Amino acid sequence: MIRHVIYSLAVVAKKAKSRNILVRLISTAGTGFTYVKQRPRTAAYRLSMMKFDPRVNKHVLFMEHKMK
Repeated sequence: MIRHVIYSLAVVAKKAKSRNILVRLISTAGTGFTYVKQRPRTAAYRLSMMKFDPRVNKHVLFMEHKMK
């Protein structure tokens, strides 16, 4: 009796990159307070927005920085 061994080749496909990325918004008031937001990966702009900073108790500009 001849045994036939069939080996199945597992094709490993690359994982698709997410369309959106997480970015950290850091307060320009210098308090170190941060928010985490999502933006499109293909956006040609850096995210910045006016948000509330509870450490200075007012709305200030938050600028985008990369997540570590």
